[in-house]
Amino acid sequence: PQSTRLPPLSPMALDDPAFLTTALLKIIGVNIVLSGDNAVVIALAARSLPAKQQKQAIIWGSAAAIFLRIVLTLFAVALLSLSWLKIIGSVLLLWIGVKLLVPEDEGPNIEASDNLWAAIKTILIADLVMSLDNVIAVAAAAGGHWVLMIVGLAISIPIVIFGATLLVKLMERFPVIITIGAALIGFVAGEMAWEDQAIAALTSPYPATMKYVAAAIGAAFVVVLGQWLARR
Repeated sequence: PQSTRLPPLSPMALDDPAFLTTALLKIIGVNIVLSGDNAVVIALAARSLPAKQQKQAIIWGSAAAIFLRIVLTLFAVALLSLSWLKIIGSVLLLWIGVKLLVPEDEGPNIEASDNLWAAIKTILIADLVMSLDNVIAVAAAAGGHWVLMIVGLAISIPIVIFGATLLVKLMERFPVIITIGAALIGFVAGEMAWEDQAIAALTSPYPATMKYVAAAIGAAFVVVLGQWLARR
């Protein structure tokens, strides 16, 4: 059976500038591609905050998300082998996607600090779930070298922050992006649920493209339910 431990760090490899440059570029490239959905979650959660708190939520949410991804990478193979984990995660994502479409009820007892921590909590939960698959690609790009993996993820922090900041500004100008972002979260949820090992016996007879049908159903569920609750 394949070992769940990554290869030990090689001093000779770290002395090779070509290896270091190539590995770091791969890690950063993987993060640029895979952090798009995380930036969407951060932007959605921060969009309704005052301008000053938007920056705080984006910075703290992004930094905490990267830290979580580092921790997850250490246990990635073991986590992804657990049955029902992806299904539980997909249910959480569906709930988050619907919640982000419903306007917040600003009562007299709700303080700005409460909204800030609520946004950061939403970012952390969503990123924790959405990063389960992403960390496998990062670990592979790092070639099993822990130092490179952590450095590459740290370099990715400003990339995620910039992406989330840009999306917040676009959401203010084009509100339809909010709906598209929530649909993306639902899409990821449907895709994740379909890939869970617990239901492999049910899904294996179907072609691989059925995963995208499940993903589309997840996206539609979030948008329809979220907009219905928002109208109410």
